[in-house]
Amino acid sequence: MSIVKHYSNRWLAMGLLCMGALMIVLDITIVNVALPSIKTDLGFDETSLAWVVNAYMLIFGGFLLLGGRLGDLYGHRRVFLMGLALFTLASFACGVAGSRAFLVLARGVQGLGGAVVDAVSLSLIMNLFTANEDRTKAMGVYGFVCSGGGCIGALLGGVLTGAFNWHWIFLVNVPVGAAVFALCWKLLPAHAGEAEGRQHLDAGGAITVTLALLLAVYATINGNQAGWGSIQTLTLLGASVAVFCAFLFTESHVKKPLVPLAMFRLRNLSVASVAGILWAASMFAWFFLSALYMQLVLGYTPLQIGLAFLPPNLIMAVFSLGISAKLVMRFGLRGPMATGLALAGAGLLCFSQAPAGGGFVVDVLPGMLLLGVGAGIAFNPVLMATMSEVSHTESGLASGIVNTAFMLGGSLGLAALASVAAARTGKLVAEGIAYRTALAGGYQAAFLCGAGFALLAALLGWLLLRPAPQPLAEGALD
Repeated sequence: MSIVKHYSNRWLAMGLLCMGALMIVLDITIVNVALPSIKTDLGFDETSLAWVVNAYMLIFGGFLLLGGRLGDLYGHRRVFLMGLALFTLASFACGVAGSRAFLVLARGVQGLGGAVVDAVSLSLIMNLFTANEDRTKAMGVYGFVCSGGGCIGALLGGVLTGAFNWHWIFLVNVPVGAAVFALCWKLLPAHAGEAEGRQHLDAGGAITVTLALLLAVYATINGNQAGWGSIQTLTLLGASVAVFCAFLFTESHVKKPLVPLAMFRLRNLSVASVAGILWAASMFAWFFLSALYMQLVLGYTPLQIGLAFLPPNLIMAVFSLGISAKLVMRFGLRGPMATGLALAGAGLLCFSQAPAGGGFVVDVLPGMLLLGVGAGIAFNPVLMATMSEVSHTESGLASGIVNTAFMLGGSLGLAALASVAAARTGKLVAEGIAYRTALAGGYQAAFLCGAGFALLAALLGWLLLRPAPQPLAEGALD
């Protein structure tokens, strides 16, 4: 059953769910700042060090879709708490890790718990708020947490690593996770998001879709290192496509599929997912490449880089926590989504002009401000569009689909645009251009491609998104 409309503690429960989601988002970026310390302490080499990040990303991306569907089948509250407990225990294991293999293994388990929490938390929030106005406001809060968490993670990682040591970037999750678990156990109704009747997991569908995602993510995160035209990368991508075809065949022949194929006929879900892939491709690349631009080209310190990301985060907070909800209530989903994505594209166009001798006020701040406004406006309607055509019994699956879209889009976008930057830099260096100027030229090319992704997402949203309909009746996709 869904959570009752006037559940008295729903905003407090909403805050706790957002805390859980924030822990997951933070953990994607907080580790990057501490990698040099981890490398020195545990004796990683350059190749193996990447797996401190990749183990988390691989398992996280591979299990998002399955995690969301498990919530639909066995109860969103129950699965959320299990995922949160697993993430918290794995964080403790990461924090006390004394060897390379143990840390990488614990990071993989942490990614599994994170995938479950991330996939199910959105469904719980949708069930907490059934009135359109409250739901729109809640999506704004959730959108701010997800979009701003990455930037906060970089700053927090620097503070914890500098003040203590790298172990604390993981150990800080333990008391927070335990507190969120205890309070969610108390505040969320016992049967929140509970499916009625006996449920059966489509094992064939679960295995094939998870394996397909694991292969795709693995090929993506290793694409730059192995080479995008290498036999390894092409083989992995081909295997991913083949396994995904097996998944589609399985789903079309089982009585109770893991993913009813009718889901992909829902226009808003499909449009929002494609837009999410394109937007995440541009935003993930912008975050990492702009940090590199400020560090390697402008010579900023890690603290200065963290402070530089504060303006867009503050703007995202203002828009996500109030203005975006009012825009959606006034203009619907299509206009705000397209406008926000277009402004994000304009911000990336500003970055594509940032020179080697740039200054913060002239060359960095304008793009930061536009990206903050754009992300603050767009995240809410993208999430609302994803969930607008599904019943609460399919909400976990829809959440898993859009989160998978963001994850794959971010991984692919970062890998592709990093390759664009590297190729352009190499070409300029070969032409005799000074290295710092060549670096700036490479980043400019990558930001220009990212702007194209964001503007294409805006165009798709404007042309194809429908006004939010009433959710489908339960079982309509069976």
